[in-house]
Amino acid sequence: MVGIRNRRQRLLLRAVALSTVLGILLIGAVLLKPAPEQYVPGEKIAGLTDDLGRLLPSDYPRIEFVDASLQAGIDFQHFNGVRSVQLPEDMGSGAAWGDYDNDGNLDLYAVNIAGPLTTSPEHLLTSPAHNALYHNRGDGSFDEVAKQTGVDFRGIGQAAAWGDYDNDGNLDLATTSYGENILYHNRGNGTFENASDATGISGIRGFWSGASWGDYDRDGDLDLYICGYVQYRQDPAHQIAQTRQYNILIPASLNPSTYKPEHNLLYRNAGDGTFVEVAAKAGIDNPTGRSLSAAWSDLDDDGWLDLYVANDLSDNVLYRNAGDGTFNDISHQAWVADYRGAMGLAVGDWDEDGDQDLFVSHWIAQENAFYSSMRADYREAELAPGQTGLRFMDVADQMGLGQIALDYIGWGAAFLDYDGDGRQDLMVVNGSTFQQEDDPTQLIPMRPLLFWNRDEIEGFFEVGQVSGKPFARSLVGRGLAIGDYDGDGDPDAFVIANGGRGILLRNDRANRHSWLRLHLRGTTTNSHGLGARVRAVANGRSYHREIGASSSYLSQHAAGELLFGLGDATRVDSLEIAWLGGPTQILTDLPVNRTLRIEEGAQWAGADSR
Repeated sequence: MVGIRNRRQRLLLRAVALSTVLGILLIGAVLLKPAPEQYVPGEKIAGLTDDLGRLLPSDYPRIEFVDASLQAGIDFQHFNGVRSVQLPEDMGSGAAWGDYDNDGNLDLYAVNIAGPLTTSPEHLLTSPAHNALYHNRGDGSFDEVAKQTGVDFRGIGQAAAWGDYDNDGNLDLATTSYGENILYHNRGNGTFENASDATGISGIRGFWSGASWGDYDRDGDLDLYICGYVQYRQDPAHQIAQTRQYNILIPASLNPSTYKPEHNLLYRNAGDGTFVEVAAKAGIDNPTGRSLSAAWSDLDDDGWLDLYVANDLSDNVLYRNAGDGTFNDISHQAWVADYRGAMGLAVGDWDEDGDQDLFVSHWIAQENAFYSSMRADYREAELAPGQTGLRFMDVADQMGLGQIALDYIGWGAAFLDYDGDGRQDLMVVNGSTFQQEDDPTQLIPMRPLLFWNRDEIEGFFEVGQVSGKPFARSLVGRGLAIGDYDGDGDPDAFVIANGGRGILLRNDRANRHSWLRLHLRGTTTNSHGLGARVRAVANGRSYHREIGASSSYLSQHAAGELLFGLGDATRVDSLEIAWLGGPTQILTDLPVNRTLRIEEGAQWAGADSR
């Protein structure tokens, strides 16, 4: 027995020794193996970038967008003067669609940067570059009325968002900036007053970015979430010091990692015309995130608005609404805590399975993210106590949205059914943060992208280059706002170009498919129905939308409106509206190709299409 034991011990020692030698050889092979080369934007790599653009199927939509800016009377020039090479100048700005005078036509608010940060406050106040309000005449043209209405802010403007905070039926306006935030109260007579002091919004200086309205506590009035980017400070040394990004030297003053993250703000509506800042108390101040965009959406379908925050150079965050005024961070549990350079954000149900999906635009060489909700897969599953079944899978590469974005820096993003076939397509605005080599005062432009959603199997195809001249034009894109400004039943867009002219993209689909446009008005819930979930059934298909779900980048799509593409349907069989914190309303046998005004608890009223 002793001999057997000794032999076993010798065999064991030999096995251990052999394993050790093999381990050392393996480690050595790994250490001696040449490190893979880092992908450089613009580089052609076999199997990675040589087939980024998939061949278009023959049945892609023959639809064009046209630049209707000057024809419509929109002559918006962003930024006045020469860049002083500082971060707040290069990040802005955004735009927002909203019917502020309740005449049934979407008006447009465009945010501006009055001049470089080196400009004195006195000169900023006299700058020709101010925030602009374009009043829609109803005939496809606009008048610029910012000064006479009282909203012609001059500063380092960033974002805008319409929301009726006092529930008087008139859209109010929140704007953010590098400085202080402003809340304009709509007097209801076509003019606004600065209500920042009176409401408690003013007094906190910082580098504020995206703004999003949502009734997170379901008390019937809107609350306001404002993203904080970085704790930027003007330091001449940062403009001289340089950092290297993809073999390109850039000033430290343009690198967000030079600065600490800024916390976010949550203004709870007290219901008496004032707000209380409660972000930390609610658990969503996100002090470690460099936040740029945020969207309220009921992602887990429990009747409470959750919050997704897109962060630059820090983890994105998904906050689940606990229903008691607080939120839980479930980012990792839901597989959406993604450390990349996140800028823009879009929320929509791309595969029509009843769940909201997330698209995030990213910095160069990082691909864009496309988080498809798996909640439908978990809906019938047995879940342990405390589990939500809320999971997302990044399917950007599989669905044609990933690798194609390697050479772009993405900003504004939006789901939109541009061809009216009932499936949500996607538009992304791009523009570099790198300076041009031959003229460092200018940033490098990039062309926008338009993705056609063919189906849930083949995914998306980039069709911009066959969809009109605006998609062949390069610009330093930032904000993107979607709205049917001419009331013809197809989505149009407005794009902010940093340091350039804004572009009004008119969709010339010519109503080849049926459509339905909704204006919602809440009574027991917030006046414009933000947070309401709507399900339309037509011709055997179901379409799911959510009012106010997406915030793009520093921008807002049409407030209080929904636009459905309905394919070849001739009637809408049923329309189910789940008002946030209110009743579920069902209407049947509705017409198509109409704009319907639907009041909570009442029948619809309509108007003929133009």
